[in-house]
Amino acid sequence: MFGFKLDNRPARARTQPRLWAAALLAASLACGAAGAAGGVTHRAMAEIRALNADLLAHDSATAVLQQWCADHRLAADPTIVAERVRGADKPADASVRRLLRADPGEIIAYRRVRLGCGTVVLSEADNWYRPGRLTAEMNRRLETTDSPFGTVVKPLGFHRERLSAVVLGGRRAIIRHQALLETPDGTPFSLVVETYLRAAVGPP
Repeated sequence: MFGFKLDNRPARARTQPRLWAAALLAASLACGAAGAAGGVTHRAMAEIRALNADLLAHDSATAVLQQWCADHRLAADPTIVAERVRGADKPADASVRRLLRADPGEIIAYRRVRLGCGTVVLSEADNWYRPGRLTAEMNRRLETTDSPFGTVVKPLGFHRERLSAVVLGGRRAIIRHQALLETPDGTPFSLVVETYLRAAVGPP
């Protein structure tokens, strides 16, 4: 496992996402030999690094995965679909509420999904979010459809405050990111933990 912690400063003091991407990509290059020794080919490790860099350089993981699916021809239709995982509720604990800056007694909703295109599952995500910060229509879509979270909340013009990025390089899970989604004024409304899967880059 190769971990790179990112600091969690307010949005107005953030380092540019592309600078984070460049720094983490450079660090991940050193992981290639170790990954290969662990059974991951150099080709697969290069794809993992490329996907990680794309994710770190953009605010919407959904948009990145859709472009990735199209570029790699993983499905005839590259549209990303979120398959809801039911019965896996994880109530927001004190640390989640603190990161989201939730008010006392404020409702925090939870959504677990698998994101994929066609029959290929690209990632699994845990998402705690503040319904009170979304519109009624956004909440309706999140509760009743399989639309990806990033697609539903896109009108908010959100940015991503990265908390951690780990290149796992395993035979199933390859990357794990933790991040806050924030409105343009820096108000957090969602905490996501995203695990990207081997199917996104092909066999080891």
